[in-house]
Amino acid sequence: MAGIATTNWDTAEQAEEAFYRAFQNGDLDAMMEVWSEDDDIVCIHPQGPRLVGVQQVRESWAQILQGSPPLRLQLSDQRGVDGDGIAIRYVNENIFLPGDEQARFTVLATNVYRRTNEGWRIILHHASPTPESLRDLQRAQGDNRAPTYH
Repeated sequence: MAGIATTNWDTAEQAEEAFYRAFQNGDLDAMMEVWSEDDDIVCIHPQGPRLVGVQQVRESWAQILQGSPPLRLQLSDQRGVDGDGIAIRYVNENIFLPGDEQARFTVLATNVYRRTNEGWRIILHHASPTPESLRDLQRAQGDNRAPTYH
């Protein structure tokens, strides 16, 4: 389970930077530091089920971060909407595998952050491959360099 939060992000943008830095670095502890510790957090990985609660979210990220080859992420088309204590971010996750010059896959992600007493924390990550990337993922299933998302 996640420990007591020690980092307080002043903005949703800072929390999002920390989320993607942890993702790219394969750092589960840093990843979970960004997540809220509420029982109602939700994570939906591409082609995966809805995961609810800290334990399910942590277990899924542990599998992803330990079960995939090192990834390089490049974010694009970042947009957002801020509300009263809530921030919604839309981002394209362009994923490069080792040796790739161009992104292998693009995943469309929606991240929702809530301002808490401990700073901004992610409460929802919902990701889906683009239709083109879904076709590429299906073709790459025989390629053991293909990332595992769920």
